[in-house]
Amino acid sequence: MNEVLELVFSTSFAFSVLRLTTPILLAALASVISERAGIGNITMEGTMLISAFMGVVVSAYTGSAWLGFLGGVVIGGLTGWLLSYIIFKLQVNDILAGIAINLIGSGGTVFLLFALTGVRGISTSLSSKVMPSIDIPFIRDIPILGEILSGHNIITYLSFVTVIVIWFLLFKTALGLRIRSVGENPDAAKSVGVNVYKTKSIALTIAGVLSGMGGVYMSMGYVSWFAKDLTAGRGWIGIAAAAMSGMHPVGAMVASVFFGIADAAANTLQTINLPSQLVLMIPYVVTLIAMCVYAYFRLQRKKKLARKKA
Repeated sequence: MNEVLELVFSTSFAFSVLRLTTPILLAALASVISERAGIGNITMEGTMLISAFMGVVVSAYTGSAWLGFLGGVVIGGLTGWLLSYIIFKLQVNDILAGIAINLIGSGGTVFLLFALTGVRGISTSLSSKVMPSIDIPFIRDIPILGEILSGHNIITYLSFVTVIVIWFLLFKTALGLRIRSVGENPDAAKSVGVNVYKTKSIALTIAGVLSGMGGVYMSMGYVSWFAKDLTAGRGWIGIAAAAMSGMHPVGAMVASVFFGIADAAANTLQTINLPSQLVLMIPYVVTLIAMCVYAYFRLQRKKKLARKKA
């Protein structure tokens, strides 16, 4: 027990929490902006896989990590736009469209990996690049704090900056007002001249860009290669984090850190003599329990409001 406590209450554990929070947070922000626009977007997992694969391939063939990052983000945005086209132009159910994109992300990337390398498992034959890590001046020299906050991959810092950007976009800009309007009442928004299709398409494209950043981080920050189902459910956990946040960017960040702690705990506990299957279950069991608790308290609030109205 003492060994576990020493591992958990350490700077290396706190460092890994921020590292593991990154893809969950970006997926959660993508879910927030989609839901604010009134769209049931479940494509975070598939989009992350597609972007993770594209980042590795582009960086390998160009020799540039930044071009790989750009390639992954662009394909993420295009995937979001494609989702909007399928939903609004082809009139396909948003959940069915999301399932299709997730299946393409899971199976299509493996097919393309085999087509390029002849290997179905992992992209180690591709000389892909890794996004740089940054030592923050002054902070890196502060005991304990420097060990936790400094030295992360640049995408980790971008993910937390993105929280502020998305908050500002949603609540301080005309575009954000339109996104929230079409999500709450599309008919009313349309009556005052808002292009509902265009606004929702922009929201889904932004969500795709955010998911793309999360995917690129997985293959060019968290690790330096691509493998089948590399994201390991982090897109789904991001959706859960967004739901628990009440679809608010700051709340999504807090919920994502909570799930990042669970993920880091699972990684840390693998170093002691516990069954690996049990340890690997931790992030998903925590997600399920957290959603059940959230749903319970939400139901209780609704009951109280109903009694007050009565």
